[in-house]
Amino acid sequence: MINQITVTNFRNHECSRIRTDGYKNIIITGLNGAGKTALLEAVSLLSGERGLRSADTQMLPRFNGNGGFSVFATTQNDTDICVFLNPGETNRHAKIDNENATLSDLAKHLRIVWLTPKEDRIFMESASDRRAFFDRLAASFEPAHIGRIARLNKLLSERAGALKNSADTNWLNVLDKQIAATAVAIGAGRIRYSAEINYFFETGGVSVDGMIEKLIIENTTTNAENIYFEYLQQNRELTGDKMVIDGVHKSDFGVFNKKLNLPAHITSTGQQKSILIDLILAHAKLIHIKTGQNPLILLDEAAAHLDNEARIRLFQELNASDAQVWATGLDVNIFQNIPNALFVTCQDGTISNIVTSGE
Repeated sequence: MINQITVTNFRNHECSRIRTDGYKNIIITGLNGAGKTALLEAVSLLSGERGLRSADTQMLPRFNGNGGFSVFATTQNDTDICVFLNPGETNRHAKIDNENATLSDLAKHLRIVWLTPKEDRIFMESASDRRAFFDRLAASFEPAHIGRIARLNKLLSERAGALKNSADTNWLNVLDKQIAATAVAIGAGRIRYSAEINYFFETGGVSVDGMIEKLIIENTTTNAENIYFEYLQQNRELTGDKMVIDGVHKSDFGVFNKKLNLPAHITSTGQQKSILIDLILAHAKLIHIKTGQNPLILLDEAAAHLDNEARIRLFQELNASDAQVWATGLDVNIFQNIPNALFVTCQDGTISNIVTSGE
């Protein structure tokens, strides 16, 4: 959980600070363009990833600022965490307790998951979008997961280049061995996460389907690596100057709605949003029990696609969760029944008012 966050020269915020004072629900309201989502995006960067909008780093500094930005937070255990971009540079940096750190190190201190309007239709979008979403959840549970995915993408790119340049067999064998080992580690991580989340996901179930995941389930991980390595050896031809192979980069995730006894993707938009939120709540419980940490749940336009009854249930369950919730919305009135809440009003990139429940 975050006790205090300071956002400097980020998006339309010159310098904004929020002290949560122990409140677990941080509600940010304001008009469109006021800077609500920017604050949520700043928090999401503390995960070490590209943030909830997956924006290019050069798009993050404030217009007419110095070209850099910083997001500085103090957690509930008094750990200082900072993500920043120096003016004139292109890569973000991280510090933990004022010591240089890697971006991936941040995930050990803050477990963050987010939902934006983009994810509201995640069950209807492409398999690549679902992979990215569920891999982010799996990485919040097991931080090394996201590094494996980055490594695989790099190895696949090197393999494509090697094939185009007619590299010798020995070099291709080295690459394929590394790809097989990394792909199986990713598949195993997805299987572990699905099994863990389903224990807490009372209203639904998560499944993962793909070549590697099937190999792991039907064999040992060692055998799965060997089988996939042989597959890669047998598929070293380019099709139209492109490498066409199966693997974890082709896998897909599915969610089943137990209440409706239907796959999530064929239910209504509101029902998809409800089961998605149930999934996030189950994820928060999993993280809390397995790691002892209270994760952060970021909800951009939290009440979108939900009727009044669903909103009431959402806020009750969020308040009962083992997470600190940061949510945005246009209308403060839809959040009025939330207890233990800090209400932040955002206007033109500044924080114009902060009140607490009952004020």
